[in-house]
Formats: sequence, C-alpha cells, structure tokens
Amino acid sequence: MPKLSKRTETFTDSVIRRMTRVSLKYGAVNLSQGFPDFEPPQMILKRLAEMPGENVHQYSLTWGSKPFRAALAEKQTRFMGHPVDPEKEIVVTCGSTEAMMAAMMTVANPGDKVIVFSPFYENYGADTILSGAEPIYVPLVPPTYDFDPDVLEDAFRQHPKALILCNPSNPCGKVFTRAELEFIATLAERYDTFVITDEVYEHIVYAPHQHVYFATLPGMWERTISCSSLSKTYSITGWRLGYTLACPEITDRIMKVHDFLTVGAPHPLQEAVIPGLKAGQDYYDGLLATYTRKRDLFVGGLNSLGLECTNPDGAYYVLMDVSEFGYKDDLEFCEVLARDVGVGTVPGSSFFREPVNHLIRFHFAKKDETLYDALNRLESIREKIPARK
Repeated sequence: MPKLSKRTETFTDSVIRRMTRVSLKYGAVNLSQGFPDFEPPQMILKRLAEMPGENVHQYSLTWGSKPFRAALAEKQTRFMGHPVDPEKEIVVTCGSTEAMMAAMMTVANPGDKVIVFSPFYENYGADTILSGAEPIYVPLVPPTYDFDPDVLEDAFRQHPKALILCNPSNPCGKVFTRAELEFIATLAERYDTFVITDEVYEHIVYAPHQHVYFATLPGMWERTISCSSLSKTYSITGWRLGYTLACPEITDRIMKVHDFLTVGAPHPLQEAVIPGLKAGQDYYDGLLATYTRKRDLFVGGLNSLGLECTNPDGAYYVLMDVSEFGYKDDLEFCEVLARDVGVGTVPGSSFFREPVNHLIRFHFAKKDETLYDALNRLESIREKIPARK
C-alpha cells in the first residue's frame, strides 16, 4: 500500500467533537461541542417551512444566492460601518470552517508561515498545515489572555504570510481591545502580512467590552479576510452557512478556491435565513441579553461550588481550573467527568500549544434548565472524583 499524506500523519480527530460522542456514551449533559439545545428564531423557522414549495432545490450561484448576499451585505455594512459590495466582496461558504480554509488556501503557499494565537480553536493549526504552511504560535497570557507586544513582533520578524485572529476568542473568551488591534494592524502593515479573522461571535460581546471589526481599521480592508458564519448568531450550527468578506481582488481568488472545495452552500437554507439577516437591532440586543444572563448563571454557579473559572468578555465558553484534582492528563479527567459526574466538557490541552493540562472548557449555549442540570451534577464533583496525590 502506498504511504499516505505526510501533512496529515500527525492529525487526530477533533477532540471537541469526540467529547460529544463521549457525552452521548455516558448520558452526560453535553457542554463540550458549542451548539445550542434551543430553537432558532421563529422568523427563520417560518421561512424554512415555506422552502419545499419554492424553486430553491438546485445549486445557487457558486459564491452564494443573490438575495442572501444582498441581505448579508446590508447587515454587515450596518454593523461594520463600512460599505460591503454583495457582488464583489462576499463568498458564501459551508460554514466558517470552509471560510477559514478557503482564506488560508487563498493567501498561503507551501513553506509560508502563519501566526496563530494560543489558545486557539483547533482548526487553525490544521488549516495552516493543510495549506502547506507552518504555524508560529504566540501565547495569550492568562488570566487576561493578553499578548506580549515584543513576542508578537518577534513572530512578525519571521515574515509570516498571515495572522489568524479569533475575536471574540474561542476558547478563552477574550475580546481584543481597539489598542491591541491597532498594534496588530501596525505590524501587519510593517511586515506586509495578511490578517484572517474569525468573528463568528461578533454579536456575543459582554459590556463594557465592544467588538471592533479588524477590517475597518485604517488601511486594513485591503489585507484582511473576514470570516464568519450565521451558526452562533441565529442558533443554526447544523445549517453550515458561513462567508468571507474581503476586497474584490482577494474575493475573486476565494471564489475560485471555494468553487473547487464545495461548489456552494445549501441554497434553501440561504433563502430561509434572510429574515434573520434583516432583523432589527432589538434581535441582537435580545441575543446579547440572553447570553449575558446565561454567562452569569453558569459562571456564578461554578463560583458558588468553589470551582475556579474564567468570566469571558465574549463568546460562550468558560475555562475551569481542575488543578485540585491532580490529573496529569486532562483528556482522562474529562472522560471521568462525563462518566462519573455526568457532564461533558473539552480538555484545555486541545486548544493550547503550550503544555497546559489543568484547564477544561465548558460552553453555556444551553437552555437554563440544562445549565442548572449540569451545575446540580457538578455539586458532587469532589465526591465522585477524589483528588489524586
């Protein structure tokens, strides 16, 4: 048998999605893989119910249906404060996962280097390697998960082709300040580097923090590929609707890459989500209020149990310190937690380049009763998982 690809020989399966399978195996409350257990907005579901009778069951245009792109451009222009051309600056993808991969393949050549902040969503390293590039990891330092400006510039001195910026950040919940983003922009311009952003949590940013779209900083529209999806904003993770925003020259190349990756995103679902894209500010205010309450409920519950955790600035993830239990292998701890306590989570080591084995990640995009169920189960964590010496 011929040898398989060298670039994939070190890959494992997704630890996040593996922990969903572990949760199902033990009947645990699944706070690992970040998807809601509540329905999408009714305005979207109502439109979806009309789809079977409409002529939307074949391919749309490769880079997205015209009505969808028009609605998306109008929405993003409103929130970004920068005009978005629906014909020349948008490519609709199969989730932000494909958006990130298409962006990476558009800018990176084999042998190029790409800066990745650590901790990071597990796909970023894989995207870099699949593109034939080499990741340069720059740590975000706990507890505030800020970067050291000198360390970051040292990474830029290696003349990377791109930097990946997740804002708000998964898994640590960091929201980058305008000053931090302006510093990154200065380095991107100085060292002639692209910036690929992942902004899927753009509407889940807790007061007093504010989301700044990197592409809107002076001079950055021409060197930024903004990636996002509708999964988290409209609670439709299974619909796999994502997109890239970039200047026409970059978008023209992304269109070609996307065409050969997936041909196109699901046409009926593009049409069904348009009422969500046209929603008023009250929808986004309600979304943020809901997640603010869920954050306070879950973080407050963990604190009341004496469990040390982060209080995220954005997104819907919490990192909890499990040092007291004495496990050297956080994956083993997570499996024991699912089996013996009945709560599913993700080992922190899957997000860090550094040797971090004392953190686990929960998400709180769940019904209140689901979160209460998880917290009630966690009351017995010290009884059911005795500390190792």
